[in-house]
Amino acid sequence: MTEQQPAPENPEGDEPIKQRKNGLYPAVSDELAENMKSGWADTELRDLRPIAQTPDTARRRADLSARFPGERLVIPAGNLKTRSNDTEYSFRASTEYVYLTGDQTQDGVLVLEPTNAPEGRSAHEATLYLLPRSDRENGEFWLDGMGELWVGRRHSLSEAEQLYGMPCKDVRELADALREATGPVRGVRGHDAGIEAALTDKVTAERDEELRVFISEQRLVKDAFEIAELQKAVDSTVRGFEDVVKVLDKAEATSERYIEGTFFLRARVEGNDIGYGSICAAGPHATTLHWVRNDGPVRSGELLLLDAGVETHTLYTADVTRTLPINGTYTDLQRKIYDAVYEAQEAGIAAVKPGAKYRDFHDAAQRVLAERLVEWGLVEGPVERVLELGLQRRWTLHGTGHMLGLDVHDCAVARTETYVDGVLEPGMVLTVEPGLYFQADDVSVPEEYRGIGVRIEDDILVTEDGNRNLSDGLPRTSADVEAWMANLKG
Repeated sequence: MTEQQPAPENPEGDEPIKQRKNGLYPAVSDELAENMKSGWADTELRDLRPIAQTPDTARRRADLSARFPGERLVIPAGNLKTRSNDTEYSFRASTEYVYLTGDQTQDGVLVLEPTNAPEGRSAHEATLYLLPRSDRENGEFWLDGMGELWVGRRHSLSEAEQLYGMPCKDVRELADALREATGPVRGVRGHDAGIEAALTDKVTAERDEELRVFISEQRLVKDAFEIAELQKAVDSTVRGFEDVVKVLDKAEATSERYIEGTFFLRARVEGNDIGYGSICAAGPHATTLHWVRNDGPVRSGELLLLDAGVETHTLYTADVTRTLPINGTYTDLQRKIYDAVYEAQEAGIAAVKPGAKYRDFHDAAQRVLAERLVEWGLVEGPVERVLELGLQRRWTLHGTGHMLGLDVHDCAVARTETYVDGVLEPGMVLTVEPGLYFQADDVSVPEEYRGIGVRIEDDILVTEDGNRNLSDGLPRTSADVEAWMANLKG
């Protein structure tokens, strides 16, 4: 990385632009500073079209407005976080902000100002507060570390108004305005310390949490745009899994990192990123639920548990898992365990339908796994006793799924009664992902089981008459997996 240059004192009396210590240039001459102000073409974009989800984000804001009439609502995107010294982590805007605006830029803040609109009209006016283009008069654009010559051009406020369908203002003026504001306020916490400080004497944790919970519950049922984006994420993920199968020989020669890098390439080429840390767990690592170190060996004869998802440019993520025989063929024991998990997943998917309890798919899958564990003599039956006492959990470990959307574990702060104790509705998207995990040091099972972990996960849309498997582009039965791998390696 290159070093930013030192800044001159601002002639208008503002704070000088922050400069990095130990830069090679001790100062900027007046002549250079003046030279950098001119000779730049007009790059304003005047014919932008609104982003595709503008009608959807407007509707979501209207629903939010109806829930909190008369209250100022403040939803920040968040700020950059330092990774080391003067380098930052890649920025990812807060889910609440993206859901309500479609924008993804750092430091942005959505503010819904209450109005005195007549009944039937929106109770709020939405304004998007953003950083404007870098100032060329004071040298910010080339001297500041966040200037556009360092990090790239950003949209002007007028361009942003065209894109997002609402008025846009300079976010640097917002904190002072919020300090002076009167009336009830709610904000989404945890993303922007400066905005929170400006609201500190106006908000309460309880009221803010009610806002966050409502936005989480808004996302339980996906609209058509969201469903299309999730399908796009899944389709790219399917291609990422195909990529991995084609290079398993190279992974054997190196490590799980080759698998991780291969899938990441697909995610970055076709989407924004991976939606979560890829789990590329070979051999006994498959029994560690969130194995993301991905630094272990890849050996023929063992299994690869690959849990990965592409995140689209609009930040919707897939979440898919397949457990693959590294050499292309399951052993008899691997197949027995895999087929049991497949049977459990089939039972779970069949339970996903409108009007069903959310818990039904989990209970259906757990029953099948408990039956197989009793049948194999690994736990003492009857099955009802095993389920009542939760004894199968030694080897099943986790819940059988979760909501999916902008977050891989979407809607996580929704109320229990509307989520896990709720009822499925058309438009909900959830994962169904049973698994069996026999730890390498589990002496309660026969030695040949130890170190085997199997999970199968698909992304399921609740439809009007049942469900649709968004990830059915990947095979699921053991026979189909073997045939698919043989064809790709062909």
